[in-house]
Amino acid sequence: MAETSRRETLDDTIVEDDNEDTQADKYLFFRIGKESYGIGIRHIIEIIELQKISAVPDMPDYVKGVINLRGKVIPIVDLRLRFTLEERAYDDRTCIVVTEIGGVRIGFIVDTVEEVMEISEANIEPPPRFKSASGKDRYISGLGKAGEAVKILIDVEKIIEDEEIRSLVEDPATKSA
Repeated sequence: MAETSRRETLDDTIVEDDNEDTQADKYLFFRIGKESYGIGIRHIIEIIELQKISAVPDMPDYVKGVINLRGKVIPIVDLRLRFTLEERAYDDRTCIVVTEIGGVRIGFIVDTVEEVMEISEANIEPPPRFKSASGKDRYISGLGKAGEAVKILIDVEKIIEDEEIRSLVEDPATKSA
């Protein structure tokens, strides 16, 4: 029993000393259709209710437009459509998960937010190596094992790197340079 006590004290010390990694294995899980997807919590800025989205002409159907969030214009992507799933009407559970990577903010419309869960790196398998017709497998960073369930982990960076989305978030000043 003394050994367990020492281990708990040691673990607490490690967590306190390593502030950068306290979010490393935590994921926000949300549902799109029947599947549960997760994004690393370190990329999440906030979760907001669905609001008026201003359409941007000449964008793919999964880019719903932009919102003004406290003075910042943020592009909004419907992940259901991005993953080539059937469109459905938004309801009171539909929300926007606002993320940020490398100073770029983007909002993702999801059917419903589920939970924040910790999945250690040891419980994450690489994504399967097959080519899907939709190409949505290119956005999967891994498959997390949580008990008997398998959770799909999304690589937000790859979604933001998407050429059509990138054109919405690029700074006009850098385009002319």
